[in-house]
Amino acid sequence: MRKASALTRFFAPGIAVAALLSGCGQTPAATPDSGVPSPVQAAAVQAAAADAYQAGRGDPIGLPAGSVYSNPASGRDEVVVPDMRHTALLIGDSQSEPADGWPRLGLAAVGYKVHFCGLGGTGFVASNGKTGNYIDALQRGDWKLPYGTPALIVIQGGGNDAARGATDAQIVANADRLIGALRDRYPGARMAVIGTLARGANYGGGRRTQVDALLGTVAARHGIPFVGVGDWLSKYNLAKNLADAVHMDAAGRRSLGGLLESRLRQLGLEGPP
Repeated sequence: MRKASALTRFFAPGIAVAALLSGCGQTPAATPDSGVPSPVQAAAVQAAAADAYQAGRGDPIGLPAGSVYSNPASGRDEVVVPDMRHTALLIGDSQSEPADGWPRLGLAAVGYKVHFCGLGGTGFVASNGKTGNYIDALQRGDWKLPYGTPALIVIQGGGNDAARGATDAQIVANADRLIGALRDRYPGARMAVIGTLARGANYGGGRRTQVDALLGTVAARHGIPFVGVGDWLSKYNLAKNLADAVHMDAAGRRSLGGLLESRLRQLGLEGPP
């Protein structure tokens, strides 16, 4: 027996999902045993879904926020996120993972809600044992992309790749694959890349600064705006706010969030009104 789709599980038994979603042809008249809704029933369900979406509780497809939708267009499970028109999809590592991570703060300051995909310890090449690197995690479904088109897609990272000895060739190859996969999934969506937080090259930035510069060349080749952060710790005197070798304390995260806000505005990447 074929497994019921997410939409079939959501709607009450006896309502044919295909009839609700179809915009072509005529809607068959309902009969007591047909399992097909009348036009009035279908319109009522669609109106309720639209009301929930406008109130930020769900999506026009009729599923509540947080539900997993088996999207026939992509062939993948996707997460229903309300208000995608104002949502930035953020793919990143432990710099982005906390609720007050500086990439999140910067995006929120220019008008975005944030949907995060990623995990600490991962990167373009690096995995953390239970979650693959960015492109492998996407393809395996370790984390799920949102349904609908984000207002902006942001890829942040590179620090774990620097720490684990990933080569330039490996980083470039996987970054290219990731960008290609995201463009296939969300054609026409705006994208940006945030590099690897570090000290400057003359202040001990080392491999982290090199990876930041490398990601800048990848972004430029794809025509994607790039926020280079490979010298921010020294340039803005923020090394004093390091909580450990690579992560910031709360004050440092706020400072970096403000700097990122300014850079996003300079790049014309503010959220939609």
